[in-house]
Amino acid sequence: MRVILGLDPGTQRTGYGILQIHHDQLVHLTHGVFHLGSKLALADRLYELTQQLEELLKKWQPGEVVVEKMFLGVNVDSAFKLGHARGICLAQAARFGCRLEELAPRAVKKAVTGYGAASKDQVALAIASWLRLDTTGVVHDATDALALATARALVAESAERLQQLMAENP
Repeated sequence: MRVILGLDPGTQRTGYGILQIHHDQLVHLTHGVFHLGSKLALADRLYELTQQLEELLKKWQPGEVVVEKMFLGVNVDSAFKLGHARGICLAQAARFGCRLEELAPRAVKKAVTGYGAASKDQVALAIASWLRLDTTGVVHDATDALALATARALVAESAERLQQLMAENP
């Protein structure tokens, strides 16, 4: 059984979603959002992210962590701050010995919806279908994190099947 933690990092909110792969089935374990306090100084928010992520990693002990790759938006300052939050996620994954993957937002959307430019609502709908989960009222930070974990599971499954086919047909 593999446990995958998806992280959608941010400096005000970081979404997380944890799945288990059990006999080729995706099983939803938990999801949520770390609220880091928009009025706190950046260093305090990063410290809070470190603490909350540490608790999550201790509790669920995932073997894999997948973090959303950074995309450059219009606001350079926001991109730098996002980079700090991503750094915390990457460092904590390494600290706990997790296999680390990074996926671009378009690749995640393509894997879970079939369309790389899908909206956040479309991603949430796809996640509801993949995981047989009611995502009504679930914030996009959490559904995006579940999408990251789902995409990682799907990509890993495809790679394993391809390797198996290549081994059977040299």
